[in-house]
Amino acid sequence: MNSTPLLFLGILIALASSWWGVLVAPSLQIGNAPTVFSKETGQHYPANRPGLAQQGAEIYRSEGCNSCHSQLVRPEGFGNDLARGWGKRRTVAQDYLRDNPVLLGSVRIGPDLSNIGYRMGAGDTNAQPVMVAYHLKHLYHPRTVAPGSVMPAYPYLFEKRPIQGSPSASALKLEGAFAPPEGFEVVPTPEATALVAYLLSLRSGVSLAEAPVPPPPTNAVETATSSTNAAPASAPTR
Repeated sequence: MNSTPLLFLGILIALASSWWGVLVAPSLQIGNAPTVFSKETGQHYPANRPGLAQQGAEIYRSEGCNSCHSQLVRPEGFGNDLARGWGKRRTVAQDYLRDNPVLLGSVRIGPDLSNIGYRMGAGDTNAQPVMVAYHLKHLYHPRTVAPGSVMPAYPYLFEKRPIQGSPSASALKLEGAFAPPEGFEVVPTPEATALVAYLLSLRSGVSLAEAPVPPPPTNAVETATSSTNAAPASAPTR
């Protein structure tokens, strides 16, 4: 009896099963996963990014930012991401439900950006204008804010133009060798503004069932120690 057809059928079934189990099933499972309502924020997580931030995601991808930056906070035991303050918790699949494509990155020449919105004060309305100005200067020329940075400059995302009357409110405050010629100013293009909006939208600090945010440290141990060392209330005093 010729068993060749059965052999090929077995190989085909094995390959199809592997393809389904490794690629299709996880894709369907994660792709159909629902958002989670966060009591912490009063919103569903992950939330839809505003239109400007979505435009910025395309610029982030087109500029190849994910070639030098990752968006993945590794769990304890797999690196020092949490110790460095790159995230409140490890990153999980839930964090990427709204991303298409997912910009994980594979190299860390620069720091991880998965939680840069929280780290750089995006949740603080008072700090946000300062952080926007910081990111814009950093994009224009990283050495304006980080002298030792190896990140490339992106001056083509900005416009150098003559000052018409009063300087623009969005003009970068540049000094020294980075300052424009007298009578000129450097202002961000819509692309630069969108890219910064995307960066400040990267916030993965919501506590999830599979990745809870650790509670803040308390002074319970110190209090207990102080109580132990203190003299009892009934102890005689001199």
